[in-house]
Amino acid sequence: MADLANARNETYINETGVGGNRTSWGAIWAGTFAFIAIWSVFGMLGEAIFASSANPNAAQPVGGMSVGMGIWATILTIIAMYVGGRVTAHFSNAVDRNGRIMHGVVMFGLSVVSFVVVAILSGVALTAESGVAGGGPHSSYILTVFSDLGWIGFASLFLGWLAAMGGAAHGTLARRATATTKVREVHEIPRAA
Repeated sequence: MADLANARNETYINETGVGGNRTSWGAIWAGTFAFIAIWSVFGMLGEAIFASSANPNAAQPVGGMSVGMGIWATILTIIAMYVGGRVTAHFSNAVDRNGRIMHGVVMFGLSVVSFVVVAILSGVALTAESGVAGGGPHSSYILTVFSDLGWIGFASLFLGWLAAMGGAAHGTLARRATATTKVREVHEIPRAA
């Protein structure tokens, strides 16, 4: 099917008949899965590296681990969100930069929600099996760990949000109608009463 263009409407219809300015949920899910896959694989690598340096016999076994893991998580989130944004933009069929960026923002939101759901489910499972460690939920050590996680999480998510938009903005453009010889002005014909 040939591409059609209308002088009053800048959207296009490609070979499949799908307009270029619609939300592509398949592209958003693809970007989300790309983010989760990259973050899971390299997150486990960082956990293995930094957890092996922890001293289980110390009073605060993860005290020195939090800085290294925080830097690792922030850099990893930036890279994974950038790649997820690129994947989303590639599959989105968006014809302009703003459309690609909006797809990247939605991918970011879906990634954060799915990550939080997985973290809550895994936290509930771990708490049910082992109970609360470290002297209870009100110990200063546990509160310090949660505070560090909060700041690291904020930095990771903020920079990851920017990276998702940047990756989506630099994604590939959807193909526009190129055959200018077949483009013609479309006029409405008045109907007879």
